[in-house]
Amino acid sequence: MFFYHSMSNPQAIVGICEVVKEGYPDPTALDPKHENYDPDSHRDDPTWFAVDLRAVAPLAHPVTLPEIKKRQELAEMAVLRIGRLSVSPVTAKEWATIVAMGGPPS
Repeated sequence: MFFYHSMSNPQAIVGICEVVKEGYPDPTALDPKHENYDPDSHRDDPTWFAVDLRAVAPLAHPVTLPEIKKRQELAEMAVLRIGRLSVSPVTAKEWATIVAMGGPPS
């Protein structure tokens, strides 16, 4: 999967990572002392989920959202079509294009 900085300016894909633990209820949403606490989320019916990731490699150069938007072959990327996604699918063609734009992972 790509590691995407969504809270930076500009937003950018900066590296490759892998999921090492699949989705589970986000413990921060269940902890009343945590800033991410959500009183509507419950352990038996969670609203929020987390996954554990492992960094694989950074891209040689970040691929910014404005750069992605300029590429016709990336016009159908879910991250462009559906706003505010935390996780979105990437096709094999999109993957290859992004990796080529970012340069080989270091």
